[in-house]
Amino acid sequence: MRQMLQYIRGELSVGALPPQEVDALSYFVLQSVCQKDRHALLRDKDMQLSDNQVDAVRKIVAELKKNRPVQYVLGETEFYGLRLAVDENVLIPRPETEELVDLLLRGCGVRGCLLDIGTGSGCIAIALAKHLPDTEVYALDISPKALDIARKNAADNQVNVHFFQHDILSPAPITSHLSPFTPHPSPAAFDLIVSNPPYIVPSEKAEMHPNVLDYEPHGALFVPENEPLLFYERIAAMGCKMLRPCGQLFFEINARFGQEIAALLRQKGYAEVKIIQDISKKERFIQAEWKNQ
Repeated sequence: MRQMLQYIRGELSVGALPPQEVDALSYFVLQSVCQKDRHALLRDKDMQLSDNQVDAVRKIVAELKKNRPVQYVLGETEFYGLRLAVDENVLIPRPETEELVDLLLRGCGVRGCLLDIGTGSGCIAIALAKHLPDTEVYALDISPKALDIARKNAADNQVNVHFFQHDILSPAPITSHLSPFTPHPSPAAFDLIVSNPPYIVPSEKAEMHPNVLDYEPHGALFVPENEPLLFYERIAAMGCKMLRPCGQLFFEINARFGQEIAALLRQKGYAEVKIIQDISKKERFIQAEWKNQ
């Protein structure tokens, strides 16, 4: 174990990663290959890896040296205490999105019927379903490949989420895309609509790490430069028809456009519009209430 840890650190130290990230990645790789947590690795530091385990480590390190995200290399990540499968068809769930889930669970009395728009890996919908077993959770995405991963993650985590494919920019109502075997929500049925939509404009690419630009799905990241509020506007309009009176709308946002998104929501008749900071004191979320005006 010691020798393999030194090997991983040595190989990954060649690039531009800071030492603390190299150390974290080294243990992350061994945890995955050996199926042990970090405490067990430290306790069993003299353990000898099998030939298959050594080969697996070498293959993972070779992929990491190409700047491929470790979550894609390992095929999984952790989100709000859940293990989720991920690949290049879905975004890697971020800690900020965990904060959004925590905000929903702790701060706004989520109940009833929920909709996650642009679900990707299913991280938000699955975490909510796991912690709110009495709710009816729906989740949509434009990508059938993303939905395959989301359905696997729901099954692996033993939760029931109604996943379906839909392009929210199309004029078709979402209910037209639900399976006949799925309960169909009535108009104005949802108590909560949540979304982490594409919100990065192309001019921000220079600020992004290459492993994001080279591997994560651009359709889930970027919005047209001249339409930065495209998805917020569409989802807000959907909420006007689909939320119950006093239903809640939650967004993860690009801090550059927080005030503009808040103004858009007020113009559409939403009340109690709040911009909420994340743990780094960055404007990251917006909460609004539909008054059915």
